[in-house]
Amino acid sequence: MNKFATFLLLILILVIVGAAYYMVQSVQQSAQAAIDGAVSPFRESNAALQTQVSVLMNPTPTIIPDPVTYINEIRALARLETIQYSIEKVITAEIGQGSFSFLFGDKLLFVAHGTVIAGIDMEKIQPGDMQVINGVLTVRLPAAEVFVATLDNNKSYVYDRDTGLLTKGINDLETLARQSAEQEILKAALEDGILEQAQNNAELFLYKFFQSLGYAQVTFIK
Repeated sequence: MNKFATFLLLILILVIVGAAYYMVQSVQQSAQAAIDGAVSPFRESNAALQTQVSVLMNPTPTIIPDPVTYINEIRALARLETIQYSIEKVITAEIGQGSFSFLFGDKLLFVAHGTVIAGIDMEKIQPGDMQVINGVLTVRLPAAEVFVATLDNNKSYVYDRDTGLLTKGINDLETLARQSAEQEILKAALEDGILEQAQNNAELFLYKFFQSLGYAQVTFIK
């Protein structure tokens, strides 16, 4: 009987220990769930706050065009574009590059990509500029001119910028660099003879065009 009583006591102890372990686990799980439920709003708020701070520190520009469009002028054009230049130019823009440039200076390197288009304006041709004399068509073309000289903003960029310790940079410096780059691109095209090439291309194109109309002999005069 003593052995049987001892066996029952051991079983009872095991049952009590198992029940206690189960209760402890249940309490821990319930407590963890309650903690997670209580902390979750704070975590979400913290994540939202971090997102807002990130947006403030790295704002994305918003472009809102005016829904009203004003058309100031409409003109019919008769331009014959005969040549196009694609030019790359490196521009250095700087300010305050004296003895204290390390404090107040601002310097940038701007890589500019631009396009220059030239040709002749056919609207400037007068009736007397085209005559047939003894079966020969004589043509006086207007002087070639530049129609477009502009930067390609998608390809142009600031390669490097060095500002002094006590300055954040001059806001207008890049604007000045872009304006100078546009002028330099036009200057480079003119120095390379874009107008002469535009004139020659126009004469070659129109020579073939007039021949297709039946004029066997075509002469261009100045």
